[in-house]
Amino acid sequence: MKKISFMLLSLCLTALLASCEQPIPEDHKDWAGTTTSFASSDEKISTTYYKPYAGFVGDPMPFFDPNTRSFKVLYLQEFRPNMAGTYHPFWGVETTDVANYTSLDEVLPTGSRAEQDAALGTGCVVYNEQDKLYYIFYTGNRDQPKAGDDAQVVMCATSPDFKTWTKDPLFRLRGVEYAYSSKDFRDPCVWLGDDQLWHMLVATKIGGKGNLAEFTSPDLRQWTHQGVFMSMMWDRFYECPDVFKMGDWWYLVYSEMHSAIRRVQYFKGHTLEELKACTAGDAGIWPDNHEGFLDSRGFYAGKTASNGEDRYIWGWCPTREGYDNTKTNSGAEPQWAGSMVAHRVIQHPDGTLTLGEVAGIKAKYDQKTEVKLMAQSPEGVTPGNGAYRLEGNAYALFNRLGYHNHLSMTVTTAEPTDKFGISLVRGTDSKKYYTVIVNPEGNTRRKINFEEEGPEGKGFIEAIDGYMFDTPADNTYHIDIYTDNSVFVMYINDQVCYTNRIYGTQLNCWSVNGYNGTITVSDLQVTQY
Repeated sequence: MKKISFMLLSLCLTALLASCEQPIPEDHKDWAGTTTSFASSDEKISTTYYKPYAGFVGDPMPFFDPNTRSFKVLYLQEFRPNMAGTYHPFWGVETTDVANYTSLDEVLPTGSRAEQDAALGTGCVVYNEQDKLYYIFYTGNRDQPKAGDDAQVVMCATSPDFKTWTKDPLFRLRGVEYAYSSKDFRDPCVWLGDDQLWHMLVATKIGGKGNLAEFTSPDLRQWTHQGVFMSMMWDRFYECPDVFKMGDWWYLVYSEMHSAIRRVQYFKGHTLEELKACTAGDAGIWPDNHEGFLDSRGFYAGKTASNGEDRYIWGWCPTREGYDNTKTNSGAEPQWAGSMVAHRVIQHPDGTLTLGEVAGIKAKYDQKTEVKLMAQSPEGVTPGNGAYRLEGNAYALFNRLGYHNHLSMTVTTAEPTDKFGISLVRGTDSKKYYTVIVNPEGNTRRKINFEEEGPEGKGFIEAIDGYMFDTPADNTYHIDIYTDNSVFVMYINDQVCYTNRIYGTQLNCWSVNGYNGTITVSDLQVTQY
């Protein structure tokens, strides 16, 4: 009996010790009163920066439906792993406010492994008022093409209701018939021109050099080759071309696939002929003073659509290998596909474009939360009237964020070269944390850098910095940051857009930092949903 009692006592003690070692459930943690780091994880689905429950979003193809007065955004569904040989069917979502999405599930399936469209590639959607049909023009990728095969062709499917789609077995637009590449002939972009003809651009190559080929059609069925619309500069290749007119300007938005660039850019012209001339003879007639960059490498394959009042651009924010915020694959292809991110396209009086916050997204983050100062540097922080003055290497650490956050603030620097940053995934015990730094690049220019700070941090992270922009004349930065799980989007003064993926943002503290200068942080608010 004594032996049995001893065994029972041992088992009870073991169970008690085991229970003490279990992590504290999230709903029992002291979120409001603690500042230590927490290993948080993303939700299974993201609704603002959309990601399906299973898989990821690649190459969005937005379209404004004039019949339903809604945006329908098709995309390449990435499963990881995909089916062998047959992959990237078109799935879709629908939205009226560019902030909340309804899934359309699979819209256009792949063909069989033996067919030309074994894998689908990027395309576009248009509606033809004449025959009351929707058209999808898309890239058909052959599985393991042999000599003489077309690796890529342009194909077509139609629908009377955007629900039932019929692929046209006779429609094939082949690059080799016009002396273009059979390996690179993809990403058709179709629009109705001022001449009442349908125009199509196809990204392709001639003798290894990138070009955009142009075709025209009166009815979307019979297409006539019009030659090269635009040659691509140097050794570059423009993926996912998108042509549109906005006000008095024509624009080409494209995604530069060169590993050193990997960004969405644009050209502009008062006429289509002026637009085409932007790259003539490898000229590089840039539309602005930062080479037409619209965002960082955290936003790719951007294409636009307009409801007649506002124009928006949708692209994808890549995931990071191993959920590692420093894994940006500098100089190489980033991890392909991720979450769908949308911005509003802002046209300035001189015709230049920048990207800004979406009104529907701003309205969605409607639950105001308390902002509490939880910790600060030993010196250099002066609070007062809801503002914070930071001098020298000072920081102010604020309370934990939720899964979906809108941080807004105004930062004013004492000098044009004063440097400041905003850190996420930061606790009072953090060995490393992640900072978006508004960095001076001389006396009159700025650039957003991404750094892993802290005693064990790597410092500057390559391949996820922003583009150069002018320092505000009044040294004032109106900043809006939106996060949805690990997707991070930052806007400054309607002049700067910066997208990144930062794992661990949710349920951790954050800070505003100064670096050997003087800054004032005011109008600080955090809203969630």
